[in-house]
Amino acid sequence: MTSADCSIEPTLLSRYFFTDTVYTCWEDILNNTKGSLFMVAAMAAFSIEDMLIKSAAETTSIGLILALFGLGGMLIFILLTWRKGETVLHPAALSRPILLRALCEVIGRFCFALAITLTPLSSASAILQATPLIAMIGAALLFGEQVGHKRWLAVLVGFVGVLMIIRPGLDGFEATSLFAVIATLGFAGRDLATRAASPVLSNMQLGVYGFFVLIPTGLAIMMYQNEPLQFSTTAATQILGAIVFGVMAYNALTIAMRAGDVSVVSPFRYTRLLFALALGILIFGESPDLLTLLGSLLIVLSGGYTLVQTRKRTTTNNIPNAA
Repeated sequence: MTSADCSIEPTLLSRYFFTDTVYTCWEDILNNTKGSLFMVAAMAAFSIEDMLIKSAAETTSIGLILALFGLGGMLIFILLTWRKGETVLHPAALSRPILLRALCEVIGRFCFALAITLTPLSSASAILQATPLIAMIGAALLFGEQVGHKRWLAVLVGFVGVLMIIRPGLDGFEATSLFAVIATLGFAGRDLATRAASPVLSNMQLGVYGFFVLIPTGLAIMMYQNEPLQFSTTAATQILGAIVFGVMAYNALTIAMRAGDVSVVSPFRYTRLLFALALGILIFGESPDLLTLLGSLLIVLSGGYTLVQTRKRTTTNNIPNAA
C-alpha cells in the first residue's frame, strides 16, 4: 500500500458509504506512522551499537568484530526464525534482490565500521544522513513512488544540513570520511533491495541472511590483515552488547521499510545523528561546534516536515473525495 493508492478515485458505492476510500487512506497513514516510529527506534539502537563497536575496535581488529557480530546476530535470528515455525533456508534467498541486499550489507557494514573507528562517531553519523536522499531518489525511480516537490525540497534542505556538518573541502573534512560516504551508498541500496525482496521472506529470514554475509567478510579481512588476535573480556562484552542492539535495530529497520513508503520513512534516519551526537559527547568526549549543531537541527526539522507534509497531502487530497 502506498500513498499513491489513496489518490485513486473511489467507486460510486464507496463514495456513498464513505468506507473504502476512508479506510484505505487512514490505513496508509497508520502504516507510514508505524514505519516512522520503528525507524526512530532502529536509529537509537544502531547508535548504541556503533558506540560499542567503536569502543571494541580500540583493542580488537575490525575483521574479528564483524565476524563475531555476524555470527551472534545470525544465531539469534535463526532461533527467532525457528520459533515462528519458518525455515531458515528458502529458495527466495538466492533471488536477485536478496543477493544485491547481501552485497550492499557488506559494503555498508564494513565501510561504516571503518568510518566510526577512524573518525569521530558524530562525524561519521552525520555523513550517513545522506542515506534518505539516496533512498528516496531510488524509490522514485525504481518503485514509482509519488514524491511531491515540497518533500523533494525538504529532503534537499536536510542534505544541506549534512553539508554544513561535514564541510567538504574544508579542514573539518577528513579523507577517511570517504568510508562513511561509501557506507551511505551501501545502506541505501540495502533499504531499496529490502523493499524489492519477495514478501514470502519474513523479517527474521532477512535478518539471518544479512548477518550471515558478515561472517565470511570478517574472516576475509582477518586473513588479509594477518595480524595476531587480541581479544579481551571487555571487548567481548562490548561486541555482545553490539550484537543485541544490532539485532533489535536490524529487525526494527526491516519492519520500518516494509510498513510505509520508503520516501516517507527514510527521512527519520536523521534521528540517528542526534543519538550519535549525544553518545559522542558523553562517551568519547567529542565537541561538535555550533555549525554542526545547527546542521543537525536543520536535518531533523526537514525530516519531520517531510512526514507532516505527506500526512497533510494524503488527508486533504483523498478523504474529502469520499463525500
